[in-house]
Amino acid sequence: MTGYGDTTIWIIILVLALGTYGLRWSFLGALGNRPLPVWAQRLLRYTAVGVLPAIVAPLVVWPAATHGQPDPARMIAAMVALAVGLVTRNVLAAIVSGMAALYLALYLIA
Repeated sequence: MTGYGDTTIWIIILVLALGTYGLRWSFLGALGNRPLPVWAQRLLRYTAVGVLPAIVAPLVVWPAATHGQPDPARMIAAMVALAVGLVTRNVLAAIVSGMAALYLALYLIA
């Protein structure tokens, strides 16, 4: 199906596994017993803030449920979740309100 043999696929899996382990070890194993510099600690605080929108944004803009076409219900839900998150500074409240807005918008629009 892919044109690769079993041996090639297992070699790819092994190389990727070793690469992943090496990246994690380089950060945790080599630097784990030393204090991080203040500038690195400051930058690491924003990791979740950067990762969550990067995961959610494609699902809002190009949802698989609509075959990649923008959907008003998802845009409304994203705006509600953003507004609640900015006002309350509570991630759980933003997620729950976004879910409620999505279900309500899907019910009212469809």
